[in-house]
Amino acid sequence: MTSLAQVGPTTPYYTAIITLLVVAYYFFLATRVVAARRKFGVKLPAISGHAEFERIYRVHMNMLEWLPTFLAPLWLCAIYLNDMAAAVLGLAWLGGRIVYAAGYRKTVDARRPGFLIQSLAWLLLFVGAVVGLALHAPRL
Repeated sequence: MTSLAQVGPTTPYYTAIITLLVVAYYFFLATRVVAARRKFGVKLPAISGHAEFERIYRVHMNMLEWLPTFLAPLWLCAIYLNDMAAAVLGLAWLGGRIVYAAGYRKTVDARRPGFLIQSLAWLLLFVGAVVGLALHAPRL
């Protein structure tokens, strides 16, 4: 177990904050699905029945689908390259997810700008993770 004295300048502090923000946003999206079920009368276990409910549900599910592929490069980039850079890109990814959700709520096509923002942030995180790992590769 790590004590507070062991937490130092190389600990990904800012990335931890972004991770908590992302998880909180995911939980918020889950509450929107519950509210939409009530509003549009979509009973469990149904996932269809009203177009607006379906878009709200897809925003939540798409976030869930992206979380593993986002969190791994976020933390690898933070640990092996730079905490602040990873956190900034993580915040951009979250911003893209928020733009995605706002657009998708209106129309399916309006989700594209948010998708592009979060995809670019993810790509940069992935590249950062690869570069960071390459810089720390053991010499054989």
